[in-house]
Amino acid sequence: MSGKASSSSQPSIGLSSSGALSHVYIQYPPLRCSIPESRGLHYDDGTKLLISSTSNQIFSWKTVPFNPLATSTSDSIPEGPILSIRFSLDTKLIAIQRSSSEIQFWIRETSEAFSHRCRSDSENILGFFWTDCPLCDFVVVKNSGLDLFAYDSVAKSLDLVEMRKLNVCWYVYTHESRLVLLASGMQCRTFTGFQLSSAGIVRLPKFDMAMAKPEANSKPVLAAEDVYIVTVYGRIYCLQVDRVAMLLHSYRFYRDAVVQQGSLPIYSRKIAVSVVDNVLLVHQIDAKVVILYDIFADSRAPISAPLPLQSRGFPRSYSSSSRSSGKDGECSEVNNKIDHEGIIYGDNWTFIVPDLICDVSNNFLWKIHLDLEAIAASSSETPSVLEFLQRRKLEAIKAKQLCLGIARTVILERRPVSMVSKAIDVLVSSYSLSLKTGSYFKGIKTESTSSGVAKTSVARSSTDVSTSRIDGTSIRHECTAGVDSEYPSASTFSASESEENASSAPLRTDSRDLQLGGGKVDRVNLTGAHSSGPTDNPVFVNISEQQDSELTSPAISPDEMYKFVFAAVEEEMVGDPSYLVSIIVEFLCSTNMEKIKVHPNLYVLAIQLLARNERYAELESFVTNKILEPSKEVALQLLESGRQNIQTRKLGLDMLRQLSLHHDYVSLLVQDGRYNEALRYARKYQVTTVRPALFLQAACSSNNSQHLAAVLRFFSDFIPDFRTTSDFTTYYGILNEMNTSVAATSF
Repeated sequence: MSGKASSSSQPSIGLSSSGALSHVYIQYPPLRCSIPESRGLHYDDGTKLLISSTSNQIFSWKTVPFNPLATSTSDSIPEGPILSIRFSLDTKLIAIQRSSSEIQFWIRETSEAFSHRCRSDSENILGFFWTDCPLCDFVVVKNSGLDLFAYDSVAKSLDLVEMRKLNVCWYVYTHESRLVLLASGMQCRTFTGFQLSSAGIVRLPKFDMAMAKPEANSKPVLAAEDVYIVTVYGRIYCLQVDRVAMLLHSYRFYRDAVVQQGSLPIYSRKIAVSVVDNVLLVHQIDAKVVILYDIFADSRAPISAPLPLQSRGFPRSYSSSSRSSGKDGECSEVNNKIDHEGIIYGDNWTFIVPDLICDVSNNFLWKIHLDLEAIAASSSETPSVLEFLQRRKLEAIKAKQLCLGIARTVILERRPVSMVSKAIDVLVSSYSLSLKTGSYFKGIKTESTSSGVAKTSVARSSTDVSTSRIDGTSIRHECTAGVDSEYPSASTFSASESEENASSAPLRTDSRDLQLGGGKVDRVNLTGAHSSGPTDNPVFVNISEQQDSELTSPAISPDEMYKFVFAAVEEEMVGDPSYLVSIIVEFLCSTNMEKIKVHPNLYVLAIQLLARNERYAELESFVTNKILEPSKEVALQLLESGRQNIQTRKLGLDMLRQLSLHHDYVSLLVQDGRYNEALRYARKYQVTTVRPALFLQAACSSNNSQHLAAVLRFFSDFIPDFRTTSDFTTYYGILNEMNTSVAATSF
């Protein structure tokens, strides 16, 4: 098993306590495992426990969620040597390797023990692990192959289920992938793989790893520390260090094939690998820098320039003042401890995949974190930065805040419309896909289909996936994948844990060459168990308050785009509003492509901007061509803006009638003094919600007795018993006063 680590916090633009820029950091304090007479630290990736052992005790700390102040749980065990320790997945048993031929099992509840020994003296135990495979509970890796056992809780013993005979030099296993790779051969470069998941056991085809030949007449031997199994976006990869070629080779696992996916350059003889939020971190330990790769993208280029791993929150001032005071031996001891904690890439650091670092000499455990703000600030490619941020899940709120800040900035800076349009497409497409996959809010029902999603590919994107329309139909878009198309009959096989945290979008593919992360969605990939330039703006606070801890996606809804981008930008922009109108139109086109409902206030804002600039002809075109979707809010704004333009007001009235908003339409006709038209419309569409007093008052204020008489006659005929109401009595009296002869003739 391979691994790495670190810890978290979010300072400004990636500046550490030393003032250096960084994209990756560990957060002080670490999880300290200071146990007297400790014999060393072990990490159990099956239960996510950090374990420290003495001669007769085991202390364990939970590492998920990571808490530097976590307290330990202790278990008393029989005395003896300890080579390796693993808890059962339900933590009821502890397996302890005592020697190369014996594993002892300790039942925590009853404090009973039993042992398992190799049957032959020639067999050596290389390691073991617990599994949730339905065929077995416990796997022992020996130099002669795999032994699969089922645990009998009644007899308190292991029952042999199956033996897989193989010559094994060493092995690599991660519980996250449920994949074990067994190395064999003179150079340890031939591998046989098994995935033992809740779906059963799958044997991978045997394959050889690439190793460059040195100039001298010698054959390099691959070591276990040169091979890493990582899970990125729900796909399982094997990364292999080739120190002769100075390359990091990548292999992707399929059900019936293992395909090399390309290589990444390395610049240090000693490297380590981590994965944080689906971002691949390659630690160049000799150079003391980290290179970040997002293998979701087609390119194997790094996300940003190599920068050091930083320790943040480290109390340097305290350490300095304590040394200068030199009060007593206790201060010296504290200073030494803090100095050890401040060392980056120490000689005794063990990297634990995916994101931990174990400092064995000082008994520290660190957790690695990404500084999304620093990463975003380091690139000028806005659409690429937004795509990167939209794929982040661990800090979804932070990623959303950064995306909104970037969107505001590019508009305020009046970047080219084509570039802003691409950025908008990224955000709209991400939101569309989050609705489709149900990842917008964890545990909250996806929005109704009226505001749902039709496609996952934007107008300017080449990503192809299977999608669903608003009407429920499904569309399959062709995808020419370089790797997957070679194995069309194979099916995906996955680890037993939920893939809920896997990327919600498909990996991009390119038929031209084999690359990291290429392939279709869920075709023949061996999938893992988990996948698990900003500006400061006060609106960010509102976002944090608005969202709760259930937010698992950084996707931005159209309502949020209106509230935190367009409305905020409109308040700050000065001068000709034509640019902002163009950006709003691009946003509307993008949402229309995705069949996503837009906040009506955005249409209202567009009308206000066009009317402010007296672009009434363009406004009429927008309404006629349905760029501005009809709604009551839009109609009322057209009426408001139409005070200076009769045609615009007519558009508003027509929209009210089109939307069958009869009450509002009749009321506005009355306000315009068009009584007869309003009365005819009310009679035709049986509009009974308009109060007669509204018509009567308007007719009376016109000081025209004929109008008032006509209105009284209409309601007398239209509403039963109207003559008995107070309105009739009042206005009939007014009519008599205005013109007695007209009243006598009419009634």
